[in-house]
Amino acid sequence: MQPHDFWQEIHPPATFERQPKEGHRVFYPAEFEDGRQLRLPIRELADGEHALASLIVNQASFDVEDALCTALAEKVRAFDPEVVVGLPTLGLTLASGTAKKLGLTRYVPLGTSRKFWYRDELSVSMTSITSPEQVKRLYLDPRVLPLIENRRVLLVDDVISSGRSIAAALELLAACGIRPVAIGAAMLQTDAWREKLAAIAPEWPDRVVGVLKTPRLRRMSAGGWAAE
Repeated sequence: MQPHDFWQEIHPPATFERQPKEGHRVFYPAEFEDGRQLRLPIRELADGEHALASLIVNQASFDVEDALCTALAEKVRAFDPEVVVGLPTLGLTLASGTAKKLGLTRYVPLGTSRKFWYRDELSVSMTSITSPEQVKRLYLDPRVLPLIENRRVLLVDDVISSGRSIAAALELLAACGIRPVAIGAAMLQTDAWREKLAAIAPEWPDRVVGVLKTPRLRRMSAGGWAAE
């Protein structure tokens, strides 16, 4: 497969083996709740012995994007969200589509680019697993604060892995007096995020909803990758 071939097509259930004997070679078949599969490229980590399945939502086909947003909207509907708040950068695509599927007329984007009218007290520092050495600031535009005050907020990101980005967003929203009713993601990448969010409040891990779930992968002696 070419790099641009990933995230373009959803396959019927059981199209690919979940645990092939020789291990996964190029991609990991993540599954929707109904069994449909999406091929995700395997990204080797720096130690050479572990890897993760990768999802880049804004490079996905419109069909895949639509399927992810539809599935997430159905999973979070029980929380009765009134407004969706999206995390930059890739979480914005998912937040917008999910808000539409929920029948909302708009969503609220957080940002990492400071505009001159922003206020420092409506910002927090943030890092992510994909750019750990790059410290950014996460901002809420003060003009949209009335849209989320006293509302049932759904916080959305594309992938939750270490939990650092979500923790930063929760800190920012808490500074505004806002506690989301749930957190949604297209993919939960391993369970490493659970400890980070539980340290904020023990109930947070149970309020996280993901469409896809992928494990950390370990290199096999045969050269392939298996779920750890």
